[in-house]
Amino acid sequence: MAKYSKNQKPSDETAAEAMKIARATQRPGQTKEQTKLIASGIQKGIDQYKKQHKAKVREIDKRKRKSTPPSDQITMSKELVASPANKGNREKLPWILLILSWALFATYLLFTIR
Repeated sequence: MAKYSKNQKPSDETAAEAMKIARATQRPGQTKEQTKLIASGIQKGIDQYKKQHKAKVREIDKRKRKSTPPSDQITMSKELVASPANKGNREKLPWILLILSWALFATYLLFTIR
């Protein structure tokens, strides 16, 4: 059996909202049948709007999923950053900075003691 049918019955909330709008815009001398026809038209419009809105949300969601890379690609890119060539430079940097700071400190002491 199909999970969804093509002729879905609109929700009671939509029908009540459509009738409320139809009564609010009712003209003097308008019959109940005319008001019901207007309410059914409003109800169809609300249903169509909801379908279009859901379709837009699905399309936006699809675009988001396409733009974000899968987790496999993220881990691959992290592995490239932590490659052995880059790792050697990262290990040397603290030592270079330590030696440089001590050299600058020593020159500072030499010039201030005199």
